[in-house]
Amino acid sequence: MAKPEAILLLHGFGGHPLQTALLARRLRAKGFAVANIGYPSWRWPIDRVLDHLHRRLTASPVSAAKTLHCIGHSMGGLMLRAYIARHRPDTLGRVVMLGTPNSGSEIADLLYRLRLHQPILNHAGALLRTRRDAATEALFGPIDYPLGIIAGDRPMIGAIPNPIFRAPNDGKVSVAATHVAGQSDHLTLPIAHTAMIYSQPVADQVAHFLREGHFQRP
Repeated sequence: MAKPEAILLLHGFGGHPLQTALLARRLRAKGFAVANIGYPSWRWPIDRVLDHLHRRLTASPVSAAKTLHCIGHSMGGLMLRAYIARHRPDTLGRVVMLGTPNSGSEIADLLYRLRLHQPILNHAGALLRTRRDAATEALFGPIDYPLGIIAGDRPMIGAIPNPIFRAPNDGKVSVAATHVAGQSDHLTLPIAHTAMIYSQPVADQVAHFLREGHFQRP
């Protein structure tokens, strides 16, 4: 029997479900059923990714849950926005984004300026840059669901230097870029971009938002 509350969990660009497995395990320990679904973020265009996610989700036991929450790390949050706009579940609950570049990433812009976006970002480039074309922007739809966002402002040692961002950032995404119109709550933690998915405090904050609709202030 499906649990009453379930989660669709998506990793970020170049990621794999193994990277989000610890977060999935921690959320299962808190009573949620979790579908930790992978997708080819580099090789496939977004339409194919969305079809893939829809097939995988509808075939998963979590699709029978009374409430389906969604969590996306980095680019996974953008994929969730596009997925909800196209295949919104009738049982959609709350959504959490971890370090998602809702306004795009300055690093993606740098790769475009250096003309390295095609070999490094491939199909994901159009989603990750700050200057998205109208067709890409239209994929996301409005934020008309409860959305909590966690940003980081503590880059790892040796990360991209601040002059590229010129603002607080997690080493890959600026705090400002994680905001989006319609968000319900926003929390900035002293953590790096990739470290978010391995952090117990982040897992605790995610579970609290899914249950209460807001984050706990540190």
